[in-house]
Amino acid sequence: MSITPELKAQLMADYATKPGDTGSPEVQVAILSSRIATLTEHFKTHKKDNHGRRGLLVMVATRRKLLDYVKRKDEARYQSLIERLGLRR
Repeated sequence: MSITPELKAQLMADYATKPGDTGSPEVQVAILSSRIATLTEHFKTHKKDNHGRRGLLVMVATRRKLLDYVKRKDEARYQSLIERLGLRR
C-alpha cells in the first residue's frame, strides 16, 4: 500500500526546491498526495478497512496543514504546487 522507493525518489527530484532537497513542504505534499491516491484506490476494493481509513484521514490532514503553511508563506508557491499536483483549492 505504500509507494515504492523509486517513485519516492522521482517525486523528490521533481518537486525539490534545490538539489538534495528531501524535506521541503512541496516534496512532503507530493509524497503524501501519492500515498493518498494509492490508499484511495485500495479503499475501492476494501470498503471495510477502517483502520487504514484512519491513516488516510491523518495523511489528508497533514497534507492540508502543509498546504496551509505554504499558502501562508508564499501564495505563488502554493498556487504553483496545487496546479502541478492537480489538487482543488
